Amino acid sequence: MPLTPLDIHNKEFAKRLRGYDEDQVNEFLDQIIKDYELYIRENKELQSQIAALQERLDHFSNIEETLSKTIIVAQEAADEVRSNSKKEAQLILKEAEKNADRIINESLTKSRKVALEIEELKKQASIYRTRFRTLVEAQLELLGNDQWDSLDSGDDRK
Repeated sequence: MPLTPLDIHNKEFAKRLRGYDEDQVNEFLDQIIKDYELYIRENKELQSQIAALQERLDHFSNIEETLSKTIIVAQEAADEVRSNSKKEAQLILKEAEKNADRIINESLTKSRKVALEIEELKKQASIYRTRFRTLVEAQLELLGNDQWDSLDSGDDRK
């Protein structure tokens, strides 16, 4: 058990013949008491500072741990968002490719249908042209027929 200033103050020494000067010993003991009390006070202050610093260190250690966990969670969330974004982009790309294929197929189908309609219209136009030519030729033949001449001369007689 460590000495206290009171232990030093109450310490009594046996007296002997030709011993030390009692006043000098008491003065020296008083000086020791003052220094010892000072050291005890400084020690308590240092212990208090150490406790406060340890408390702050623990606080900052907790903050560091929390920040580390937060960073890890944020990194995991960022990785998950990145992964989900890639998956979503792939889905969008596949959907766009499907839509593009569908549009191309629809366009090809419409193009073929229009080409068939054009061919049909060309055939109909050719048939119409042939029929019209035949009709015109028949009409010209009728006009070139001698029967018209007889009709024409018969009107003069009247």
